[in-house]
Amino acid sequence: MITRPRPVARPALRLFLFHHAGGSARFYADWATADFPDDWEVCLLDAPGRGQAADAPPARTLGELADFCRAGLLPWLDRPYAFFGHSMGALAAYETAHRLAEHGDPGPRWLGVSACPAPTRTAAGPGDRHLLDDDALRAWARRAGGTPPEILEHRTVWRMFAGLLRSDLHLVDTWRAAPGPNPPRPPLPTPLTAYGGTDDPTTPPAHLTAWHSTTHHWQGRHLFPGGHFYLRQHRPEVVRAVIEACTAVPVAEAVPDVPAVPRPDRSGFEKRRRPGRS
Repeated sequence: MITRPRPVARPALRLFLFHHAGGSARFYADWATADFPDDWEVCLLDAPGRGQAADAPPARTLGELADFCRAGLLPWLDRPYAFFGHSMGALAAYETAHRLAEHGDPGPRWLGVSACPAPTRTAAGPGDRHLLDDDALRAWARRAGGTPPEILEHRTVWRMFAGLLRSDLHLVDTWRAAPGPNPPRPPLPTPLTAYGGTDDPTTPPAHLTAWHSTTHHWQGRHLFPGGHFYLRQHRPEVVRAVIEACTAVPVAEAVPDVPAVPRPDRSGFEKRRRPGRS
């Protein structure tokens, strides 16, 4: 489930990137060549049903997705690490951080959430996108701006892609409907920063600010011009903001060097794809 485009032998930090609904690790392909510190290792995650995780069945709930992410990440948490997630990926990163805390792990050094309403809002957006028919779902995807035209305009390809997108949207649309206290989790000990586009109709700035109640260490909100996929147009600026926010967090304790655990070589992108997977 993890792609390491630029492996580092003993990284000072591993930054794990969580993708949006209907997407894959390829969404962050150009982040691997961004101007990150030389001793950072950028790691791209695939949710079940695509990329490195093409053989895994798509998650049925956000909790299943978080459990899948935690299990896949465990061998790579021998160094300081941080999470950044966009849209569905923000919720996946947030829930994965909680799963790690529940199992006694100190959790990520820093968490960045992008283009996603805070989980403390019970009515943060439409809750039935996964129930839209193909034409309505395609119109929604076109407005959101994250799906390539070659998928939207090709009827057969779209029908294959729509199943994965609808499955992912089901995770997001039904997550807040679960009964429980508000907020649904105790605040994280992890410093958290929220990012978004000034013209994103799905995540107004106020919904980003509401993330402050999910952490004991709120680092603020950063807005960039653009809509839901603002970071495509402003990747260098977003990367700089991520570096600044993450490096502003003091390292509480140095992690000692440990013998490297043999792992499969997954440094390149997985070329094999299951038909219909994004």
